[in-house]
This record gives sequence, structure tokens and C-alpha cells, in this order.
Amino acid sequence: MTTKKIIPHLSFWQIWNMNVGFFGIQYSFGLQQTAVNPIYTFLGAHAEQLPILNLAGPITGLLIQPLIGAISDKTWSPKWGRRKPFFLLGAIFCSIALFLFPFSSAIWMAVGLLWILDAANNTAMEPYRAFIADKLPHEQQTFGFQMQSLFVGAGITLANLSLFIFQKYLGGNASGGGIPVWVYYSFFLGSFCSIASVVWSVYKTPEIPPSDEELEELRKSKEESHFFTPFIEIFSAIRDMPKLLWQLALVYVFQWYALFCYWQFITPMLKWSLYGISENDEQKASKIIALAKSGVSVAEKDMSWAKNVLHMVEVAVGQTGLMNGSYNIVTMISALLLVPFAKKFTSKNTYIFCLCITGLGIMTLPFIKNEYLILLPMVALGIGWASMMGLPYSMVSPSIPPKKRGVYMGVINMMIVIPMLIQTVSFGFIYKTFLNGNPSSVIILTGLLFLLAGGCVMLMKPKSRNVLNKSTVHQH
Repeated sequence: MTTKKIIPHLSFWQIWNMNVGFFGIQYSFGLQQTAVNPIYTFLGAHAEQLPILNLAGPITGLLIQPLIGAISDKTWSPKWGRRKPFFLLGAIFCSIALFLFPFSSAIWMAVGLLWILDAANNTAMEPYRAFIADKLPHEQQTFGFQMQSLFVGAGITLANLSLFIFQKYLGGNASGGGIPVWVYYSFFLGSFCSIASVVWSVYKTPEIPPSDEELEELRKSKEESHFFTPFIEIFSAIRDMPKLLWQLALVYVFQWYALFCYWQFITPMLKWSLYGISENDEQKASKIIALAKSGVSVAEKDMSWAKNVLHMVEVAVGQTGLMNGSYNIVTMISALLLVPFAKKFTSKNTYIFCLCITGLGIMTLPFIKNEYLILLPMVALGIGWASMMGLPYSMVSPSIPPKKRGVYMGVINMMIVIPMLIQTVSFGFIYKTFLNGNPSSVIILTGLLFLLAGGCVMLMKPKSRNVLNKSTVHQH
């Protein structure tokens, strides 16, 4: 009879150190949320093109995360461990891509670097989810995943606040491809944070070595493996997937479609609702500036108007950074505070509540005309984001076979990126045809989708704590 491996309890600071690496990964993710789409517009992209230009995230997540998960399940290095080599490699390439990104001189260059950045992020992020489940006993996993949420909030907060602060105090004229100089500073800071934080976690956190039995299994699987083995394991995992994960997939259809809509259209909404700048205004202003630079004589009144419009566009980008930074500050604060609520009211009920207040809060955004009052709904979004980044994982982790943690964490990411992929290919048409190109309508729709996601969580049936405790006793 196989003896169950005893996983020791970790201290607060041990759990803290193992999650620090998530800070750098999420700084990069925060820049993607807030800065990449404005960079596309600085380089001449139109609003309806934004979904398709963001295709890198869904595609790389769909392909890379489950593959890295399947491969890491079958990996062991006495020096580097099982999961750590992958998030270290991902962090290195992420750091390089972030450093180069603001030097993009054309849309195609920015798109290419986004593909590299997303591939690197997915290589680093997937093993990190499995890393938490590997290192912590069931009773500490909610705390571990919520600690991860804290660093999600911290990383994205710094990314967004850096955009706001650099734009406000270090703002300069656009250079090269039309990207403002202050954007460079945020990406350079992200390049440093990406590699430094992951190196800290790799150095501070040893992985649990496999038993002799597990090492023998790994040797046999390595001897029998071939090129298609990871793909076979992914399809096998999906075929045998626990019912709870299928239920989570339904929740994620609405949740992640909604999040992608928010990230893509919050800046266009702010341009119009707070500053009265339409996409046509922005395009006209850009053409006037381009004509002036090419030597064509432009009326002083038109030039002044164009400069003011483009300045307000930059202010809107900074405001997006402030709003996204604000909700991630709330995420930092609320991430660990959700743990006692999850224990008292269950993770499921806490998750439902958080999704519902998120939906209601987001629906108010287009109707708020003050740049400070509009920060209030970010409290609801911050609490919701903290729950989304931790509670679903702690709900489904006990139902995942330990030997397949990596591949199943990758499959969960497939549940995330498929709705995002659907959004990227479908929403440009929906935006123009059904929403009349109105970004405020997109944000209202986003809130409704979050409410639908909360309703779908009601259908989930995670294992109760009592069942888990009995299971643990029997396995021991």
C-alpha cells in the first residue's frame, strides 16, 4: 500500500517567500492590462482592432500552460526542483520582452513582443499554481492561494500606479513610434521586478523532493515518453476531469469574457465619459499632429486643439492606471481578509458574493463623471479580483489528483483563455454591430456578465471540509 506523503505546515513567512515571485509576474500582467492597448492606439490602432491585437494572451495560454503543466509533472532536478526551472525561465524572457516593448515603432513590433511576453508569462505562471498545491497541506491551501492574490494585487498595483505617477510627474513628449517617454519608465521597472522577485522565491523556497517510488515512476515515464506524450496527457486529463472543474469552466466563460472586456474598454470609456474625447477626435488629432510634423502648414487653432486632445488621451491612460492600481490595492488588503470569511461562510458563498458586488460596481462606472468618485467602484472590483485569483483554486484543488496537479492547473488556465479567445475574435463585431461602438455599453455588459458568473458558482459542489478531513485520515 502506498504511503501518503506528509506535507509539513509552513510558517507565514515561508508562504510569503514562496509567493514573492508572483509579484513580478503580475507586474507584467498589470502593464498588459493597462498600457498595451493604449500603446496600440499611440501607434495608430482603432478601438475595434484591440480584441484581435490581444490574441497573444489567449493563444499562448491555451497552448503553453497545459503543456508546461504536463511536462513539469514529469520533471525533477535535484538542483532546480520540479516547478522552479519553468518560472525562472519564463521570468528571464518576460524581463527581456518588457525592456524592449516601449521601443516598438510599429503595431506589428508591439504585437510580436506581446506574443513573446505572453508566452513567457504563461511559462512562469502555470507552474506557480501547482507549486502552491505541491508545497501546502489542504488546510493551508486557501491561505496560500490568497497570499498569491495579495501579490497579484501588489504587482498590478505597482504597474498601474507607476503609469499614473510617471505620466503625472515625468511626462514627456512622444518619441520614436509615438509612445510617450514616461511609458518607458514603467516597462523598465517591470523588467527588473520580473526577474528579481522570481529569483528571490527560487532562492528562498526548496521544493519537496519526490519519494523513491515517485522517482522510479518518473524514470519509467521518461523512458516511455515521446514527443506527443504531454499532448496525450492533456487530452486524458480533460477526458477524466472531475465534475467540479467542468462546473468551474462554466463560471469562467462569463467571468473571463467580462474581465477581458473591462481591460480593453475601460480606457476608451474614460476618454469619452470623463474627458469627452471620442475615437474620431483622437484620430483627427493624430492626423493633424502628423501633418504638422511632415511640414504641412496647420492653423494654430487646430494645432492647439489637437495637442489638447492628445494630452487628454494621455490623462485618460493615467486615470486608468490610477483606477486599476486602486482596485489592486484593495486586492492586496482584502486577499488575506477573505480567508476567515471563506472558513466561516465557505469559499463558494464568499466567491458568489464577491462576483456579485463586482458586477454591480462595474455597472456604475459609465454614470460617474468625477475622476475621484469613480474610484469607489474599484473597491468592489478589488475584492472581487482577490476572490477570483484565489478562491476557485482552493475550491477545486482537493479534487485534483496530486500526480496531475501541473496538467490540471494548465487545464484550468485553458478554461480562462478559451473565453478570452472567444472574446478577441467575437467582440470587435459585437462592439460595432450591437453596441454602436459605445465603450460605456461595453462596461455595463461587463457588469452583467459578472452577475451571471456569480449565478453559475451556485451550481458548483466543492468538497466540504469534513469530507476532506475524513479523506486525509483514511489516506494516512
